Amino acid sequence: MCGIAGIIYRGKTGDVGRDMTRMLQSMRHRGPDSTGFALYGEPTDLLVMRFKLADPTDERDFEFTERLERNRREVEARLAKLGATIDRVQGESEYAYRATFRYSGELKPLADYVEDVPGAEVLSLGHSLEIVKDLGDAQTVARQYHLDGFRGTHAIGHVRMATESDVDIAGAHPYWAYPFSDVAVVHNGQLTNYHQWRRRLERQGHRFQSECDSEIIAVYIAQRMEDGLSLETAMKQSLDDLDGVFTYLVVTDTQLGVAKDEMAAKPLVLYETDDMVALASEEIAIRAVVNHEIDTYDPYEREVLVWSR
Repeated sequence: MCGIAGIIYRGKTGDVGRDMTRMLQSMRHRGPDSTGFALYGEPTDLLVMRFKLADPTDERDFEFTERLERNRREVEARLAKLGATIDRVQGESEYAYRATFRYSGELKPLADYVEDVPGAEVLSLGHSLEIVKDLGDAQTVARQYHLDGFRGTHAIGHVRMATESDVDIAGAHPYWAYPFSDVAVVHNGQLTNYHQWRRRLERQGHRFQSECDSEIIAVYIAQRMEDGLSLETAMKQSLDDLDGVFTYLVVTDTQLGVAKDEMAAKPLVLYETDDMVALASEEIAIRAVVNHEIDTYDPYEREVLVWSR
């Protein structure tokens, strides 16, 4: 079933980690297996890379901790070898890490080189985007990664019920649009031409971390923007190119957008004021962060909406 949510503050920062946690926790019944956040802080001159070196379900043998520490040092060595000036690499959990560094080269070779380290997977890379996802409900994940103190400008999130794949981090949303900086997607639904678009994007040199169709949407949108389209135009074009029943949210460093397919069967409601926009699969998620009576709006078929911070 799954559930998606998004929030953007207009002209200000807010407690986006706390608010997104409340929104997602209110929809726990839609997906208790894993929870994911794509959070945007204020952009800096540092790159932020979220990565993991193992999964929570991996077997803990007697060398597990030593192996992770060795691989973490190898990630740092590879960043330095490519010319990155490391600010900090900190453990966020037993197997997940957050690295900040200065780097002026292309992101693709850097991400590829890091992911050659055994067990390594880059979850996000950008100047403001930070993707955090793990097993459990929103409160569990937020507590594990200390997200209540995360302040930022906008975010999207996802609660997942694993119906066709394993319960693991690789199958959890959101998805970073590898190798494009600061673009991520969450999605509720199914693409029926997933394999066609995956082959087409792979021929253009893209690689994918999962079998999830949400990752296809993320890379599709980012590639169209790289080709010169605006976010809104890229999303409108996606409604002609991507087949299926779906509603998706996409975020860049400055914008949040939503698109519904021509059937609009996957639910989404939104609430908009001069200060903020909040969207979710259920109104209860918006009420979790707005403490007064609200009127919500349900986007129409083939509707694309985009907001800027």
